[in-house]
Amino acid sequence: MSAVPEAVVFDLGDVLIDWNPRHLYRKLFPGDEAAMERFLAEVCSSEWNLAQDAGRSLAEGTALLVAEHPDKAALIEAYYGRWEEMLAGSIQGTVEILARLRAAGVRVLALSNWSAETFARARRRFAFLDWFEGIVVSGAERMIKPDPRIYRLLVERYRLTPGRSVFIDDLPRNVAAATAAGLIGLRFVGAQKLAEDLRGLGLPA
Repeated sequence: MSAVPEAVVFDLGDVLIDWNPRHLYRKLFPGDEAAMERFLAEVCSSEWNLAQDAGRSLAEGTALLVAEHPDKAALIEAYYGRWEEMLAGSIQGTVEILARLRAAGVRVLALSNWSAETFARARRRFAFLDWFEGIVVSGAERMIKPDPRIYRLLVERYRLTPGRSVFIDDLPRNVAAATAAGLIGLRFVGAQKLAEDLRGLGLPA
């Protein structure tokens, strides 16, 4: 039988924290889901947000987009101005898994695509972020998943043994990149399935 993993690395958004711009923009597009979805696809898109996750400042990202869409300036400025309203709270089932792993002495770390500026705000809100041995934040490192370099940085900085380290993420491309880096990749689809997957590896989840 394979050795039981000694470390578990968590993604944060949509794994431990319910972050979604729709939590905010439903208030700004009341009763017009289609217009909201167009705005989030064509203006404040996930690709645009990812540039901030990769290290571009919130001020620069906002200014560039306002210059491109001056008629939507107020909606664009709300993205980071009211960013906390995109956080619905923690995903409690996953927080409980994290707590059990930590209590059992399993090393727990995090690797997240997140702006360094907004992550500082999240850190003040979610006490469980202090439970991790270490957190790699893409915005601080100026590289993002699924870039192989960020997985190498994680492994080297925390002296992980890839074949005995689990990586959990909700996006298949990030799981695939972790697996390519030698980590044990698990796709997150819910806390119950995650607990089953971790128990299957011999972990106390």
